[in-house]
Order: sequence, then structure tokens, then C-alpha cells
Amino acid sequence: MKDTLRYLAGVAGPSGFGSKSTAEQVTQDHCSWSTTTPSSLTAIITGATSGIGFETARVLAKRGIRVVIPARDLKRAAEVKDRILKENPQAEIILSLLDLSSFASIKRFCSEFLSLGLPLNILINNAGKYCQNLEFSDDKVEMTFATNYLGHFLLTEMFIEKMINTAQQTGIEGRIINLSSVVHSWVKRGKFNFNNMLNPKNYNGTQAYAQSKLALILHTKYLAKQLEARNVNVTINAVHPGIVKTGIIGDLKGLVADSLFFMASKLLKSTSQGASTTCYVALSSRTNGLNGRYLADCNESPCSGLANDQSEAQKLWKQTQALIYKHLH
Repeated sequence: MKDTLRYLAGVAGPSGFGSKSTAEQVTQDHCSWSTTTPSSLTAIITGATSGIGFETARVLAKRGIRVVIPARDLKRAAEVKDRILKENPQAEIILSLLDLSSFASIKRFCSEFLSLGLPLNILINNAGKYCQNLEFSDDKVEMTFATNYLGHFLLTEMFIEKMINTAQQTGIEGRIINLSSVVHSWVKRGKFNFNNMLNPKNYNGTQAYAQSKLALILHTKYLAKQLEARNVNVTINAVHPGIVKTGIIGDLKGLVADSLFFMASKLLKSTSQGASTTCYVALSSRTNGLNGRYLADCNESPCSGLANDQSEAQKLWKQTQALIYKHLH
């Protein structure tokens, strides 16, 4: 009850920010993060054509960051670019084609980006998909798991060396942010089965979504340990943006009674508030060195016991690597 009241009141946590803080507010100190000019920094943001992703791209561009927006719909992405440029004509926005549910599309996008010769300082794995009914990707993997987790896992794998090299050459910490959710805690240990997530026998859209968000935290925890062992200047963290009125919430509304949804809507954040934790981790000098953590409302937050299980994280990592290797080779 106390935490709920603090959330509703927007009481600031140790970071100085809370649930009511906006993306612009939490990035005001970004210039002290590095000694370089912001225009030399590059960020890739998935799912940036709407919702939290768009607000994240808008704010990073406003702060002088070069923003790469990969998207399935380039017409929609061009409209987003125009909106950002209308507010900030000096912004540098690069568009590229990407279907996160397709391993082949991810591979093409990564090759195209690397051929540009740009640095890569920030990777924001923001895109999220919720399927009410069972769907499969071109790789014959359940669509929610393919898009939310597997796609971002492969994207990170293909860019990690580039980010390490960029950090070495510039002395600027590379930052990877995985967009997870508090719903990861809904997954019970006995229900988290890799093969069943690829091809579920009994499909439940909410469970599939929660499992994908749990997988992203396990990915964060395991990769953070690897980066620490290599002593490289790149970090990875997971964030819960809060409950924001986005397309996914719209999909869920039909499953919830109107009266319950009305009450729940009082807890919803604005898009700018929802993007704040992502932008805080991506740009704030206060998150320098933060690695392998889970944050909500711009502050470190506890995650479930299963999400903290390193043996589970290692097992998932090995299974994911084997699956991706099989498809790509």
C-alpha cells in the first residue's frame, strides 16, 4: 500500500526521480556523461515508430544524439522522422528496414548499419509485441517470443563487438537497455520451458508476453556477467517503463472488464513518463557503471527470484545460442 501511494504521488527515489518524472527531465544532465559532443553519439532504438519508443527517439534526438530507427513499415518511420525534424531540424535520424521476428531480416539490418561506419554507443531494445492468438514467425517460432526476446537477443549479439570497439575508441561507456515489464514476475518456475515457448501446446497471450519479458531480464543478467568478466566499458540493464497507455494496453483492454480497466487506468503513465526510465539509463551520468540491474521509475527495483537465477539465465542463453546458430547456419 505504501509503495502504491508513493507511486501515485510520484515521490522521488534515491535517483532523485520517480513515477511522475518525464523523459526530458531525467536527461537534463546528459552533457556531463561524456567529454565528447553529443552529435558523435549514436543510438539504435527498436519500436520507435510509436508509444514509448517514439518518445525515447524524440528526446534522444533533442539531446543531440544521432538516432537510428529500424522499422517494418518505412512509410510510418518516415512520418516519425518528419515529426522529430519538425521539432528539431538539426536532428540526425536514420531509417532502416527491420522485422524483429525474422533472423534473416535482423542479419541484413545489422550488416547495413555496420557498413555505414558509424559508432554505436546505445542500443535500446524497446519493441514489444502482444499476440492474443497464436501466431508464428517466418522462422516458425511463436511470434511474441520471437519478437520480444529472440530478435533482441540476436540484435545484441550482432552489435556487441561494435559497441565494445566504440567504447574502447571513444572512452565513452556503451549502454544496452532491455525493455522488460513487471509482469515477468507472473511466470512460475515450472512454466518457464524454452521449447514450449517456441511452439506452445496451450497458448495464452498474457503468459507468452510475461515469459518474453522474463527472458529479457535473464538475458540482461547473464550478459552483464560476461561483460564484467571481459572488463569492457559496456553495460546492460533492464527497465520496467510502468503501465503506459500504448497499443499493447489497447490489445489487453478487451480482456478486462470496463470497470476494472477504468480503475487501472488511474495508474497509467503518460508516454513521456513511460519513456523516462529508458532515457535515464541511456543518458544520465548517474547510471555510469550500472550493470545487470532492473529499474523502474528511474530507480533500482527488485525482480522475481526466477529472474535472478543465474543457472536459469545460463541455461536460457545456451538454448538461445543453439537455436539461432541452427537457423543462421
